[in-house]
Amino acid sequence: MTESLPAVSRTAVGVAALRAYESSRPDRLFDDPYAAAFFAAGRSALPGLERGSAQAGLGALIYPQVAIRTRFFDDYLLDAGCAQVVLLAAGLDARAFRLAWPPGTRLFELDLPDVLAFKDDVLATQGATPACARIVVRADLREDWAAPLREAGFDPAVPTAWLAEGLLIYLSYEEASRLLTTVGELSAPGSRVSFEHRPGDAPDSLLARAKAAPGGEHVTRLRKGGLGDRAPQWLREHGWEPATVTRSELAAGYGRQDEQTPDGFVTAVL
Repeated sequence: MTESLPAVSRTAVGVAALRAYESSRPDRLFDDPYAAAFFAAGRSALPGLERGSAQAGLGALIYPQVAIRTRFFDDYLLDAGCAQVVLLAAGLDARAFRLAWPPGTRLFELDLPDVLAFKDDVLATQGATPACARIVVRADLREDWAAPLREAGFDPAVPTAWLAEGLLIYLSYEEASRLLTTVGELSAPGSRVSFEHRPGDAPDSLLARAKAAPGGEHVTRLRKGGLGDRAPQWLREHGWEPATVTRSELAAGYGRQDEQTPDGFVTAVL
């Protein structure tokens, strides 16, 4: 089943392993009861990957970032107060099932057909029931995805909370710009968007260390950089009001020890 997943989507299996580890901690920042099932079903796509990989190698490097970003984006989506939510490249995200959504919330998940088929097969084995109106949209974000989103019932007149988690770094600047331009065209005033923000790649950055870690090359070679450090500027130039927060600042607020890093997240309001 995992053989049909594209290379970028297979990394989601590794991220699921890290979410499963975080969910097992007594001081967990979030609870993802489906992460372990995604990992178990998809581990053949990443030979040598273990659930305890958060404690060694590449997993140990990426784990703090995954734990903090998951909690941050959980809070962002619930605090946005939007009745319409869109997860771009939803992958193995289970927020439609595990978060306490207000009544009337409609959540659209966009991703490739093979990814969504794998995901739904695993969720079916778990008897998972969404906590909101979940609408699956099979689309390639490198092509025209706005049309199938509209056809699925998306209303551009309704303020929307958009999430591009773990996505833009796998796109070129032009691809990321085109994607976010479409997001803007589909967004009513009061809409929000959020994604990771990396101001730069220092020699000792997470990317550099991931490249040097055993097994890291198969992940880092997929990276194209997205908007890079120009993300806040790009958002301002296109009518958004951006704000940034570093991973270090969030970690302190969550009571976690973390490295001092400029890496973090950007959230913008239209």
